[in-house]
Amino acid sequence: MSKHTKMWKDLQKAFNTGVSFMLPAVVVGGIFLAISLATGKASDSGMNVTNPFMKNLMDMGVSGFAMMIPILSGYIAYSLAGKPALAPAMILGYIANNPIGEQQVKTGFLGAMILGVATGYLVKWIKTWKVPATIRTIMPILIVPVITTFFLGMIYVYIIAVPIGAAMDWLVKVLSDMQGGSAIVLGLIIGAMTAVDMGGPINKTATAFTLALMAEGIYEPNGAHRVAVAIPPLAMALSTFIDRKKYTSEDKDLGISAFFMGLIGITEGAIPFAVKDMKRVLPAIIIGSAVGGALSMMNGVEALVPHGGLIILPVVNGKVWYVISMAIGVLVSVLILHFTKPNIEGLDNK
Repeated sequence: MSKHTKMWKDLQKAFNTGVSFMLPAVVVGGIFLAISLATGKASDSGMNVTNPFMKNLMDMGVSGFAMMIPILSGYIAYSLAGKPALAPAMILGYIANNPIGEQQVKTGFLGAMILGVATGYLVKWIKTWKVPATIRTIMPILIVPVITTFFLGMIYVYIIAVPIGAAMDWLVKVLSDMQGGSAIVLGLIIGAMTAVDMGGPINKTATAFTLALMAEGIYEPNGAHRVAVAIPPLAMALSTFIDRKKYTSEDKDLGISAFFMGLIGITEGAIPFAVKDMKRVLPAIIIGSAVGGALSMMNGVEALVPHGGLIILPVVNGKVWYVISMAIGVLVSVLILHFTKPNIEGLDNK
């Protein structure tokens, strides 16, 4: 086996390991959030949950989602380099999934995946160092985690996050310049941005842009964004229901919780599918979300609150086109997956 083939196999195994450890956190987070948000009222700040019990359930759901990305990052690194890589990668995954630095940049699951891989390979290399026997005993619990977290953390905060922050500011400006121009193009761009990193910086840039316009009383771009946030999880759910041979039993179970997440506008429900098969899943959900966003903008759909999914239908102007745009976007993604995703018979279809 060539070096490149082995490395690719190792990475595939690492991503699958990360996803399988992450799945329970996604399911717990998604189900608890879906139940609690379903009891909420749409307000200017999003879905407002007032029932104390449901609020507690929502906090548990949010905790599941807060754990999901660090677990993904941690177990990617663990698969590549064993136990010493686990804690540093979890810490770095948490950093990637939360705002940090002067510009408060958050890179989401893509940043966490990159940091998980980087941690794995860095720890693997450190483990080859020739060190005295006395130091060897403290390597896994002291030296490896401290060196790895500090080194990769500094690179992330000072080298990676800075240009990403600048790019986000630039994107908001570009989108603002487009406002008032072609509704279709703006809708396509907002939809695609929403799906491309599912909660990462590009998605958050679209959110920041739509919130800024809402403050000025312009609600159509928010309509496009809120249609698009529901498309990736709903598309993945529908795909697992229809194309049974293309998914593992684990994926099919996740499809059910992704469906509920889609209904309440939680894009992150699609992340596990994207991590396992990025080259097929990402294009499908980006194109579907872009189509949904464009249809929404063309038909003047306005979402009056900063939340998405069918749960906010009562506070949408243009309800019929809100639903139609979402449904067509989902079907486009499902069709693309139907023709691009191979069957996994005999491989992993337990």
